[in-house]
Amino acid sequence: MQRRYLGLAAAGVATVMAAALSGCGDTAATGDVTLRLVAADYGNSSENSSQKYWDRLAADFEAGHSGIDVDVKVYNWNEVDTRVADMVKHGNPPDMAQIGAYADYAAQDRLYSADELLSIPNQADFIPSLAEAGEVHRVQYGLPFVSSTRVLFYNKAHFAKAGITQPPRTWDELRDTAVALKRAGVPVPYGLPLGPEEPQAEALNWILGGGGGYTDKIGTYTIDSDENIRTFQWLRDEMVAKGLTNPHPAKTDRRDVFSAFTQGKVGMLNGHPTLMGMAEKNNVDYGMVPLPGRRGTSPATTGVADWMMAFKAGGHRAEVGKFLDFVYSKKNVLEFAEQYNLLPVTNSASEAMRGNRKNRSLWPFLEQLPSAEFYPVNKQSWAPVAKKLKLTIGKTVEQGGDPASVLAELQREADASENASPS
Repeated sequence: MQRRYLGLAAAGVATVMAAALSGCGDTAATGDVTLRLVAADYGNSSENSSQKYWDRLAADFEAGHSGIDVDVKVYNWNEVDTRVADMVKHGNPPDMAQIGAYADYAAQDRLYSADELLSIPNQADFIPSLAEAGEVHRVQYGLPFVSSTRVLFYNKAHFAKAGITQPPRTWDELRDTAVALKRAGVPVPYGLPLGPEEPQAEALNWILGGGGGYTDKIGTYTIDSDENIRTFQWLRDEMVAKGLTNPHPAKTDRRDVFSAFTQGKVGMLNGHPTLMGMAEKNNVDYGMVPLPGRRGTSPATTGVADWMMAFKAGGHRAEVGKFLDFVYSKKNVLEFAEQYNLLPVTNSASEAMRGNRKNRSLWPFLEQLPSAEFYPVNKQSWAPVAKKLKLTIGKTVEQGGDPASVLAELQREADASENASPS
């Protein structure tokens, strides 16, 4: 890792430029700078909106950094990526954006790299698997902000009623457990969300358990691999066809099965940390275990990360770097993760979370983070591939569905998108 350049010479040049550009934007002759950040909202009401977190964080930062103000606009996940894209399109990108993907902007050479922004200790503090997921051609442009992994949730009351004493560790045990739950009258033994909301996560959970993945170890798409085909054939024949899941997985979204689980209608499902609070609010007594795999516990689980990035256009590299060093302090990383039941992205905050028993419900997710598999978000081609996957992956498990055909179509889309992307 390179040491970012924040020497006095650069600061002097920035001051001269500020004076020369006194009529442009917020870079006034006084040398004062206002950094603009667009961020996603992780709350579900005005009471726990992320705007409150950012306003407090900005105020704390400004108190110790005279001459730098931070203006934060928070939008919900349905619009935040589009907001940033529109700002970029109209030549007015924010200084920073905390959104879902960074690869397009990195490919367009619009972003500062991590080593141009962060101090060496902060850059080295990122969990390695997350830092790697933020790299394009081995240069880190995406700064992981928060993350999550997946575990198998199960309803303890349903298990007890069905006489099940151990949660499943293999796919065959999962099927047999689902059969017992169905006999005990559980409406949906296993909740399978392959509808268009977020099927890429559920699909990845399954193909990882089957020894496959979206890409191989060198990043080549392997969507139509034999392992992946066999995974969806098993899921179609052993779970869906036998009535052990919700009736129409291709039309069922994650929020649907989460809601059904909290209502006591689902026996098992793959879930992330947010489901804990939802279940507890509805007094559901649940357990959590690692995901089952074909022959044993799955060798990996799905990891999902959201990203911070810094745009070059504003020219405020030094000021942005100071603010991001503050954002990625152990205290601030841990505070945000705890507030929203998410996982911290740095080693120091992870160790702090692991050392505090009030966070013990998050430990099963935290333990899996170093070995989690992430979407290939460092590929510019991933966005169109994911869009098509959302609309088609559910067809693999429909009655009469042909996994080989569906996955081959996705592979062609992936290859075409990859070839069309800048090298």
